[in-house]
Amino acid sequence: MKKLAVVAHPEDNVATAVQNLSKNEEVLVDVNGKELRIKLIDNIPFGHKFALKEIEMGANVVKYGEVIGRATKSIKVGEHVHVHNIESLRGRGDWEGDVK
Repeated sequence: MKKLAVVAHPEDNVATAVQNLSKNEEVLVDVNGKELRIKLIDNIPFGHKFALKEIEMGANVVKYGEVIGRATKSIKVGEHVHVHNIESLRGRGDWEGDVK
């Protein structure tokens, strides 16, 4: 099966699509030498992210081994991860919280 998404760091809980992907498509991703098959529950545009594991509301979204945001709702495996379900924690003047 052709790999259609990339994972940059073993601690990431999202993968990035390297082409447009379709709802119900099975995608093979490599996470630190371990292959995962993820069935997509949304269409995923090129360059966008999808969840590799369940991400609970309020949990950190991790890409490149770094926290890139926080889930504003629970996110299912294979779900599109974007501005509709995460909020940025970077460059915000309204929030001084400690990112963990």
